[in-house]
Amino acid sequence: MRLWKLLATGCAIALCSHGAPAQTYPAKPIRIIVAYQAGQGTDIATRYLGNLLAKELGQPVIVDNRPGAGGNLGTELAADAPPDGYTLTMGTNATHAVNQYLYAGQRIKTEKDFEPIVLTGSFPMVLVVNAKSPMRSIGDLVSALKSDPRSADIATPSTSARLVIELLKERSRLQIFQVPYKGSGSAMTDVLGGQLPLLIDTPTALRSQLQAGHVRALAVTSAVPSALVPGIKPVAEQGYAGFEVIAWNALFAPHGTPSATLDVLNEAMNRILKKPETRQQLLEYGFDPGGGTRQQLAEFVQSERRKWEPIIKTSGMKAD
Repeated sequence: MRLWKLLATGCAIALCSHGAPAQTYPAKPIRIIVAYQAGQGTDIATRYLGNLLAKELGQPVIVDNRPGAGGNLGTELAADAPPDGYTLTMGTNATHAVNQYLYAGQRIKTEKDFEPIVLTGSFPMVLVVNAKSPMRSIGDLVSALKSDPRSADIATPSTSARLVIELLKERSRLQIFQVPYKGSGSAMTDVLGGQLPLLIDTPTALRSQLQAGHVRALAVTSAVPSALVPGIKPVAEQGYAGFEVIAWNALFAPHGTPSATLDVLNEAMNRILKKPETRQQLLEYGFDPGGGTRQQLAEFVQSERRKWEPIIKTSGMKAD
């Protein structure tokens, strides 16, 4: 009888030990791949949230920058990682919604190769003019475009800025000329110098020049007013109902990652994102704080793909 009890106890211990890894996630450091250079907005926010996630889960969180090919390099690396919850990626509207339509022959399909975890933050784009410009609204911009399209050339230093142009062209049925730039600095220099009248950029990139009064905001591209640019009306409230272009960051895992692991990550991130100090810091970094369920993120990203695929294909827009 004693022997049978010992054997039964041993089997119970063995079964518990066999099931332990699933119950103790995470049991080692977690890597978050950022498909952009260190110091950019996505990287800064990821490092901040990664530190908080490490404290929440009791394991180190390491940010691994893998820039290149408009974010495709790091995104492909993340898609090929083992689906065990120890390699994640901070995706963006570019990497997980529009790049597959901009880059011919892209190997991965993000809707099939990734599991959504949580939306971490978003931000609108802002249309600004040199403070000396007479334009003060989208109505003024449209009037200028109707009288002479070349009088309202717009500097676009990012893919998100180009998306604003394409949606505005579709909605207004007007000819709009854009001038692509490699970055925000050179675009702002030309607008301040009078070489171009308008610029579309992020609230963070524009903040200092807006505060100094060197440029004036005409509109934000979120569907509703944004705390990132207080007092500025959305395009949607200036004659183009439903107009919305936002850039966003969201946490993803490789396809096949266990649901239980994804739930642990989603719940931890939501606890972090609900904290007032987290929300305030993200606003200072230039992000409207995110949150929500895995399903909500999946539906949101799918709606982004449905929205941009026809616009990109019809416009012939390609990656620079």
